[in-house]
Amino acid sequence: MSASVMAHAEPDHSVSADPLIKQALISVSDKSGLEELARGLVAAGVTIYSTGGTAKFLQQHLIPVRDVAQYTGFPEMMDGRVKTLHPKIFAGILCRHHRADDLASMDEHGILPFALVVVNLYPFEETIRQPEVTIPAAVEQIDIGGPSLVRAAAKNHRFTTICTSPKQYSQVLSEIRGNGSTTLKLRQRLMTEAFAHTAAYDAAISNYFQQQWPAEETKTTAATAGVLPNTLHLTYYKQAELRYGENPHQSAAVYDGGGQSGPSIVTARQLNGKELSYNNILDLDAAFNMVRLLPDPAVVVLKHNNPCGAAANHAISEATRLAMEGDPVSAFGSILGFNRTMDVASAQYLCTPGLFVEAIVAPEFEPAALELLLSVPKWKSNVRLMTLGPMPVPQPEPQIRQITGGLLVQQTDVLPIDPATWETVTTTPIDESLRSELLFAWAMVRQVKSNAITLSQDRALVGVGAGQMSRVDSVRIAIEKAGLRAAGSILASDAFFPFPDSVEQAAAAGVRALIQPGGSRRDEEVIAACNRHGMPMIFTKTRHFKH
Repeated sequence: MSASVMAHAEPDHSVSADPLIKQALISVSDKSGLEELARGLVAAGVTIYSTGGTAKFLQQHLIPVRDVAQYTGFPEMMDGRVKTLHPKIFAGILCRHHRADDLASMDEHGILPFALVVVNLYPFEETIRQPEVTIPAAVEQIDIGGPSLVRAAAKNHRFTTICTSPKQYSQVLSEIRGNGSTTLKLRQRLMTEAFAHTAAYDAAISNYFQQQWPAEETKTTAATAGVLPNTLHLTYYKQAELRYGENPHQSAAVYDGGGQSGPSIVTARQLNGKELSYNNILDLDAAFNMVRLLPDPAVVVLKHNNPCGAAANHAISEATRLAMEGDPVSAFGSILGFNRTMDVASAQYLCTPGLFVEAIVAPEFEPAALELLLSVPKWKSNVRLMTLGPMPVPQPEPQIRQITGGLLVQQTDVLPIDPATWETVTTTPIDESLRSELLFAWAMVRQVKSNAITLSQDRALVGVGAGQMSRVDSVRIAIEKAGLRAAGSILASDAFFPFPDSVEQAAAAGVRALIQPGGSRRDEEVIAACNRHGMPMIFTKTRHFKH
C-alpha cells in the first residue's frame, strides 16, 4: 500500500457505535411496501427527504416528507435527470462519523447526516422486455443518481444503512424501532446485496446494448454473426434451495435468469407433486427443449438427459402411447415432455397400472385430464406436473457451460431443419413416403448425447444408442434396444460414419434407410457398403454433436 493511501486510511476499524438514524433519504421506482416503511420511520422519529414521484406518493398518503430540492437549494431539472446529485446529499451519506474532520466539514456547510438510504432503480429490465421498446425509451430508463446513491451508502456501510429492495424493509424497520439504529451485521449484509443489485443493473444495460450494437470483431465470425459478446455479464437470482444436487452429498440451488423471456422450467408453474430435485430440473429442461423442436403433436420420454422414447402423431394421445412403448423398461420413473396440451386420452393411458413417471412438462393440462391424474393416489402424492404455456419456436441464443477457470459459450443448436440441403448419395433412391420419417429421425438424433444413433419407425423411437465412445457401439446398442423393430426402421447418426462397419450392422438388422451428415474421408466406402445392401442413404451436411 502506498504512503498516500496509508495516510488516508481509517485508523480505527473497531468502531462499534451504531449511528442513530434521524434522517432518511428515500427515492424508489418500486413503491411496494413504501407506505408501511415510511409510516414506521416517521413513528420512530425519522425525518424523510425525497424527490419526484416518491415525494408525491408520500404526500398523497399524508406522510410527512421534505423536498430534497429545498434542502440542497438546487432544483430538480432536465425532466428529473438531475435530482439528488449534490454534495449536501452525498456528503451526508458518506460522512465517517468517527472522524472529527468529516464532522467539522458537515457543520461548516450545514450538511445533515443521512444514515438511512432507501433506493431502488429505474425499471430498465422491465422496459426492455416490452416487445416494441425503442432504444431512446431504454436509454431513459438508465438510472444515474440511483446507482450513485446506492454505491455511496454501501461504501459507507459502517455508518449508513442501504435498502435496495422492499424485502429488506421489515428487518430494517424492526431494528430502528428497537434502538433507533441498525446493527453493523445487518448493514454489512445490505451492503453486499446493494453491490449485487447495481452489478446486475449495469450488466442488464451492457447486455442489452451489446445486442443492439454488437462489436465489430464478432461480426467477422460466420457462425456467431454478432451473437456472442466480447464481454459476458451474467446475473442470476436464487429462486430456491434444492434438497441436494446430483447426489445427496452435493448442495444445490436453482437460479432465475431474470430478464430472460419465453417459457422455461425455471418459470414453469407446478400443479402437483413433490419438490423438484436437481436431476428432475435437468431432465425437465431437456424434455422441454427436445419436444418444442418437433412441429407436430409429440411426446418425449427422458432418462438421464437422453430420450428413451419419443413419438410424433396427429393425436397427442397416440404420441404418448408410442413414446412410452419405445423402451418400456427405461420409461419407468422417466420424465415426459409434451408440446401440446395433455388431453384426457393421454391421461387415461398414463394411468394404466404398471406405468410410472417422475414428472411431466406440458403447455397445459386439460382440466379433466388433470382431475383424472390426481384421482390416482400414486400420481397425486408423487408426480410433478409442470405447465409452461405456449411453446414458440426457439431462436438461437448463447448457451453457456462452465469449465474449470472459465466458460464455453456457443449458440444453441435450434436452427430449423432444411431438407433442401440434403443429398441422396446412394444409387438406391429414397422413397418419397419416407420424408416425414426422415425429418423425425433427424430431429431426434440431434437431441441425443454423442456418439448418437437413433432408430425410428412410424415417427416413433424404437432404439437409441447414446454417449458411447465409438459410433459402432452406439449402432449396436440401438439395434439391441429395438430388437425385431429394427427391421424396416430409419437409422439416424449425429455425425459421419468413420468406417462402413456401422452400415454392415444396420443392414444385418434390416434397417431400411440411413441419414447422416457425411464428411468422412471414407464416405465412398460407406456409400459403397450401402449400395451393396440396397440401402438408401442421405447426407444432410449438418453435424449435431451433443456433448
